[in-house]
Amino acid sequence: MMPRLCLISLCLALVISCRFGVAEATLGEPADTIARDTKKFSGVLQKSTNRARYRVQSIASGATATTVREYVAPSGVVFAVAWNGLVHPDLQVLLGNYHDDYRKGLSRNARQSGRRGARVTTERLVVETWGHMRNLQGRAYLPGLLPEGVSLDEIR
Repeated sequence: MMPRLCLISLCLALVISCRFGVAEATLGEPADTIARDTKKFSGVLQKSTNRARYRVQSIASGATATTVREYVAPSGVVFAVAWNGLVHPDLQVLLGNYHDDYRKGLSRNARQSGRRGARVTTERLVVETWGHMRNLQGRAYLPGLLPEGVSLDEIR
C-alpha cells in the first residue's frame, strides 16, 4: 500500500509542476520576471532605483514583512537578488533555473555549529544567508553576469 501511495504522490507532483511550473525563473532571466515574482510573493512592486551600472527593483511583501531587491544589468537580465525581513523568501522562485545548483551546493556544505550564516558557492552561483530572528538577510548572484565595475558590497 505504501509504495502505491508514494507512486501516486510522485505522479501528482509531476503533473502539477508540469501544468503550473515550479520555478518562475528570475536570476539570470529577463527583468520581466519581476512582475511574476511580485505575484508569487504576494508583494507590492516598489519604485525602481537606477544606479550607474544597473537598476534595482524592490518587492515588499506585507505578509512576511520581507523585502526582495532584484538587480538588473543594462542588458535587462537579473544578475543578483538580495532580501531582508522576518523570513527568507522562497529561493526556488528567486533562483529559478539555478535552484538545483543551490541545492547541490548546499548538500556539499557541512553546517558549522554556532554559525548563523551560510555560503553556498557553485561554478555559476553564490548564495549567502545570515541574520538572526526577525532580521534574516541574504543575497544570491551570478558572478559571470556581474556588470563590470559593480562591487559585491552594492548587492545588499
